[in-house]
Amino acid sequence: MRFIALRMLTADRSKYLGLVFAIAFCTFLLQNQSSIFAGILRRTGNQISDVTEASVWVMDPKTEYFEQTKALKDTDLLRVRGVAGVAWAVRLFKGNPIAKTESGKYAATTMIGIDDDTLVGAPRKMLLGRWEDLQKPDGVIVDRAGYQLLYPGEPERLGRTIELNDHRVTIVGISDAAASFLSLPIMHARYSEAVQFQGQERKQLSYVLAQPSAGITPEQLSSRIENATGLRARTTDQFRWDCIRYYLKNTGIPVNFGITIFIALVVGTVVAGQTFYLFTIDNLRQFGTLKAIGVADRTLVGMILLQALNAGAIGFAIGTGMEVTFVEIFLHKIATRGLILLWQSVAIAAACIVFVVLIASWLSIRRVLKLEAATVFRS
Repeated sequence: MRFIALRMLTADRSKYLGLVFAIAFCTFLLQNQSSIFAGILRRTGNQISDVTEASVWVMDPKTEYFEQTKALKDTDLLRVRGVAGVAWAVRLFKGNPIAKTESGKYAATTMIGIDDDTLVGAPRKMLLGRWEDLQKPDGVIVDRAGYQLLYPGEPERLGRTIELNDHRVTIVGISDAAASFLSLPIMHARYSEAVQFQGQERKQLSYVLAQPSAGITPEQLSSRIENATGLRARTTDQFRWDCIRYYLKNTGIPVNFGITIFIALVVGTVVAGQTFYLFTIDNLRQFGTLKAIGVADRTLVGMILLQALNAGAIGFAIGTGMEVTFVEIFLHKIATRGLILLWQSVAIAAACIVFVVLIASWLSIRRVLKLEAATVFRS
């Protein structure tokens, strides 16, 4: 009976290919939108993940995510260092000075000022130059995407000069920093110089980076710092999830992607269900013949489910292949770098396709079960 079911399914090539294509397109759209959604949310905390040396971030109690900073007092650094269990703590500055190239091109930037002595927080993935070169006076490291934004179509080279709020700096390195949510050029400089590029303010300390002593977990250290100083302390992973939750709660990103995914699911269900139902209608005589010779309803239901699952599996495989190809093509593009296909996206898409297949099968099963075997012998 399985062979007969598959032969019936592929007898009309146009309807069979239409059914497979509908499921493949639904699969691709579900995985594509969920992948882009995951990639965008991942970008919200990429600058936190890029700091690999420290495991605890200390900030103002009202700070909710990385882009929202309220400056701390310089004495807060000493207060954190005095907490039991802190192996070391250094300062970190985040600002947004305006960069101007020799050609006159302007761009807002994300400036990360790192500790002058230890250079904790410097980019470790370098494409040109060395991160140690930040020790040079007025030296900055810019990420590749930012370099291409400031110098579109020009070859990458060191030694170029940029004006940052009336300060002239030299590019001493090009990094492979993870994509940020705002897609601004990411620059790294020493703390003492970064605060000058931003402009003088009374308080300029954005974050304190701390590392626990041996035998103390980051979570334990965070709790100690909060109790001792009244500041907010989060581990790297906690702070990244704070950023994701903030954008989920306060932006239209989940709603927009959710609508697109819902439409893809509805359209896939309707098109696949209609196509499979029409296929069943065209084969009513064959199903009627099988009922007339004594084939049980349970067997007929199994045949319909086999047909639907066959088309669903092939369509899902093709759709997943389309999404993998899409990711491979756009993964290394500047605008879409950081795109990721999570196994959770594939699993959720698979569950949705099973739902689509079951709905499509249900319509056909109802029609076949109501079919009278005598219909076959009518003229």
